[in-house]
Amino acid sequence: MKENVLIQQRNRFELTLGWLKKDLVFTSSLVLATASCFIQPPKLESINFHVLISLFNLMLAIKAFEELKLLDKLAISLLNKCRSSKSVSAILILLCFFSSMIVTNDVALLTFVPLTLVISQKTKLPMMETVILQTIAANLGSSLTPMGNPQNLFIYSYFAIKPLSFFITVAFMAFVGVLSIYLLIHRLKGTKLLVDLTPVVMNDRKKVMVWGLVLVMIVASIFGILNVQIAFVITLLISLLFNKRLFLKVDYLLLFTFICFFVFIGNISHTETLQSFARNHLKNADSVYFMSIIFSQFISNVPASILLANFTNDWKPLLLGVNIGGLGTIIASLASVISYKLFIQSYPSEGKPYLIKFTLYNFTFLILFAFAQYAIFKITR
Repeated sequence: MKENVLIQQRNRFELTLGWLKKDLVFTSSLVLATASCFIQPPKLESINFHVLISLFNLMLAIKAFEELKLLDKLAISLLNKCRSSKSVSAILILLCFFSSMIVTNDVALLTFVPLTLVISQKTKLPMMETVILQTIAANLGSSLTPMGNPQNLFIYSYFAIKPLSFFITVAFMAFVGVLSIYLLIHRLKGTKLLVDLTPVVMNDRKKVMVWGLVLVMIVASIFGILNVQIAFVITLLISLLFNKRLFLKVDYLLLFTFICFFVFIGNISHTETLQSFARNHLKNADSVYFMSIIFSQFISNVPASILLANFTNDWKPLLLGVNIGGLGTIIASLASVISYKLFIQSYPSEGKPYLIKFTLYNFTFLILFAFAQYAIFKITR
């Protein structure tokens, strides 16, 4: 009897451990949040509910579009018209760049990287470089809108930024991003190819229209045109009316990760050590800009933005820094980890070559963007 209880307890522990290993970022944030509560009692005001509600709204709408296969239909319709491997890669990369502005960088990669790998396996063409460029494109494209990635949504809400100010700040990044993607696509080698993918059929165009309106409403709430609570209630009602299963598909771990980081940073931001570090290293816009890039390389750009926002009122260098900081190491942006995992699932033996080429590309982009944007930043101040 005792042995059975011990076996059950061990199985339960192994199951919990395996679940925690699946999302190391969440696990790390949970450990940090729990540990910080011994330093300082958590406060409810540390949690930014505006960001959490906006993120939840976006997740429901994006999952609805995934269910309706809207992005898949668009992508396959375009790819079936391609006549060379270069044009296939170009479309797959550009789809990640532009779609990430609306549906976030991780969703863009989760949608289009698997499609890239399917094409690679069907045509026997190597697509490692295409996947890496898709990742860079998604990280760059998502930087150009408030809802493109979690750190933008947080900074936009936390500092109550005006839409025009936001877009003027990222304008140069947008220009360099589009130019860089174009040049990289231009240098890809092309071979004759005929892609023949089964067309995706959408059976319910009315739902697509309804969710399109919901997405417009959610974006309006992010820009402050509509009250975020109203957008939340309407999104909930539409989800309940059209597809209750959407609630099961939301990435709740991401929401809990945000809560844990809010708690952790809210607790430690009052410690003398961090206060002293902030006073010594975040003295001006230049230090905020470069520290946000450096922090992103080691703790990822989302927690870096939440942490540094507590110690500066200068949102422009922080916004630019954490977005440029998403380039570089593979953990600098969590979206980069997604595409890596998808790639090695299809090509397990090519993990090391992927990481080498990924690092080479990303650090080249990081250096280019960091210093080019810094020069523009200094000129326009």
